Order: sequence, then structure tokens, then C-alpha cells
Amino acid sequence: MTPGPNDPLYVLIASYLDEREVRRIEQVDPRIRVLYEPELLPTPGYAGDHNGSHRALSESELAKWQVLLARADVSFDFDWHRPADLRSTAPKLRWVQATSSGIGEFLTETGLIDSDITFTTAAGVHAVPLAEFVALGLLYLVKEVPMLREQMRRHRWQRYTTNRLAGKRALVVGMGSVGRQVAQHLSALGLHVTGASRVPGTPPPGVREVVELSALPGVLPEIDALVLCSPLSTSTYHLIGAAELEAMPRGSLVVNVARGQIIEETALIAALESGHLGGAALDVFETEPLPNDSPLWDREDVLISPHSASTTAEENVHIVDLFVTNLTRWLQGETVLNTFARSDAMDRMR
Repeated sequence: MTPGPNDPLYVLIASYLDEREVRRIEQVDPRIRVLYEPELLPTPGYAGDHNGSHRALSESELAKWQVLLARADVSFDFDWHRPADLRSTAPKLRWVQATSSGIGEFLTETGLIDSDITFTTAAGVHAVPLAEFVALGLLYLVKEVPMLREQMRRHRWQRYTTNRLAGKRALVVGMGSVGRQVAQHLSALGLHVTGASRVPGTPPPGVREVVELSALPGVLPEIDALVLCSPLSTSTYHLIGAAELEAMPRGSLVVNVARGQIIEETALIAALESGHLGGAALDVFETEPLPNDSPLWDREDVLISPHSASTTAEENVHIVDLFVTNLTRWLQGETVLNTFARSDAMDRMR
């Protein structure tokens, strides 16, 4: 329900923001009353950290946080303390702007999936940095950066024959905001891009054609690189296993910026160890943090990112851009952007 012309809208900020971003939120409309007590929030470990380290709050400080929750009509991010109890601790809450693109599993685990609260995601905010990581990963492997680093370490000057990324064939699984941005980046680098989607439509810029997920067996033998960008769902869980990897040409590359569970990690490791795959660039894993005894750590043909490829120093600025736009739409009674669809309940939090 849109507040009246003189009714205040209480906006709780539930994860750390720079004071400049807080002011931007306050200035959206005179009706907005920002509730922001950073000393009650988890301490961020890096720019764009929306989880942080929980503080040892006193009973009075926790009580103060509960008072803020009870006043909130809208929240920027979820309650860090007892998110599953939002319906009782924040009875006025009508909308949460998440700082992640995938929130389905989180909502399911907390039971919030069944609430009448509107949830909006940060979809699109992370598309460019993830596309840049995909390009980095492919260039890292195709241009044999590990070998060059070893040559540098040994002070060895040995000319060699390099490979081209341009002209290679990439299959991008997932045609959401991330997949579309990845396709544009790869197309600009000269790759021939095919897309795969649960519901194929008109190919977006940079994509030659879009096929259904069920058509993957016929496409995988024709590609040089497989790039995973789709959310985790019942249709994408272990979408790529031993059979799919074996179907890819020998020397093919895998990049995963989606969710670790989309690819069977044991099958991926086996394909790398056998030499069938030429390498992998991975931002996500079936178990996170990646266990210390994972053989992936020690492979020169693997580039590992600790689920951080999407996180940039400017992330909060872009999320607040989205939130400010959505606040304006909410106050005007318009549909907010990136509304979470309950049918996407298995996609994972980023």
C-alpha cells in the first residue's frame, strides 16, 4: 500500500552502507524516514560485504535493533539477527530490497517464501563484473597464463605458439541479465556465442541462437567453452555431469559464475585429471568455502575465485541506484523492479 501524501515511510537499512548512500536514500522523498544504526549491524570485512562479522551486542542493543525492525515499512537487506522471524519482529514490513541476485533458497529455508512480503533482488547489478570474470577466465586459460608465470619465476625466455580466443565457440547457459552481459562481452572478443535457456526466445545481442536446456546434448560436442550463468533450480541442479563433460570436445574449457551445484564437482575434477578438459575458471563450488583438501586448489589449469567475482568496490552504489529507483516506484504506486517470483524458489543467494 502506497503511503498517503503526509504519511511517513520508515526505511530500515539492515546492512552496512556508506553515509553518502544513506543520504541518497533519505533524499528520494520527504516522506522517507531512514532507520540506520551501523553500530548494531555486522561489521563488513570488505567493500560490498552484506554479511559481515556479527558483533557481540548487549541486551539493550539487541532490544534497540528490535525496535527498529518493528517500525520498518521497507528494509534494505534482510534482518541479520533472526530473519526467519521477520513476520513477527517486523509486523509492518511490506517490502525487502535484497542485496543479492538469487534469494530463493534463503527464502525457502527461512520460511519467508510463504509470507506476503514483497521481495526484490539485485539482479543485473552483478552482470558486468561477472562477465569480466568470464572473459578473464577464458583468456587466463587460452593464453596459458600459468605457464607464463612459471617461465617468469624461472627467468626463462622461451618463445612459444599462443592460441586465439577469437573464433572459438562458447555456450552460455542462462540468458538472464548475467548471461546476456556475458554473451555481449564474449561476442565483442570475437567468440561465436550460443545461448541456452529454460524458455528460449529471441536471441539477445551477441547471441547467434538460443536453445532449450533439453537440447544441450546436441550442442555440447560443438563448443570450445561452456559458461554457466543460470540460477540453481530443479531443472539446473547437476545439469552438467560426467556425460555432459565427456560430450564436450577434448581441451574444452568450463567457466562457472552461476552456482556450484549446477555442475557435478567430482565429475569436473575427473575430467580435468584425465586431461579431457583443458581447464576451468570457477567462482562457485558445491561446498563453500572450498575445502582445503579439494584437488582443485593445486591445479594449474584451474582459476579459483572465492565466490567474489561479482563483488566490486562500487557494488553498494549500484544496489542503492536500484533501491532508489524502486523506492520512487513504490511511493508512486508502480510495480517495483526485480520482484522475486516464488516459482524460482531454488536459486541460490549471491
